Amino acid sequence: MNGNTELLNFIYQNSQMGIEALEKLVSITKDSEFKQYLQSQLNEYKLINNNAIKKLNENGHDEKGIGSFAKMQSYIMINIQTMMDKTPSHLAEMLITGSNMGVVDAIKNIKKYKDAEPTILKLMDDLKTFEENNIEQLKAFL
Repeated sequence: MNGNTELLNFIYQNSQMGIEALEKLVSITKDSEFKQYLQSQLNEYKLINNNAIKKLNENGHDEKGIGSFAKMQSYIMINIQTMMDKTPSHLAEMLITGSNMGVVDAIKNIKKYKDAEPTILKLMDDLKTFEENNIEQLKAFL
């Protein structure tokens, strides 16, 4: 696998994790304003995810999904963390933590794959910027 494919798979997996987490949280929250915000975030993750799939396919590759263990671990953690506290503040805190991890990983991958195709680096940077904006917007729900 070349650097372009590895970076695209990272973008795909990161956005897929965001999609799966947000779908779960949208079903949990009762706050309509927060639910609306989560839905808009979900739509943006889906757009980035679809762009990564399209780029992978253009380069002759299929997306490499998130491992079953990682999916299960994420699902269990969301269930445990929301068992006692389903408030928008707590859910926003969880999402901020996830987005912070996404930003750190994005920066590392941008540096690691600095020689990737410019359009792929742009998609990675778009994901990083999206995560940074999420952090700022989620602060309003804390």
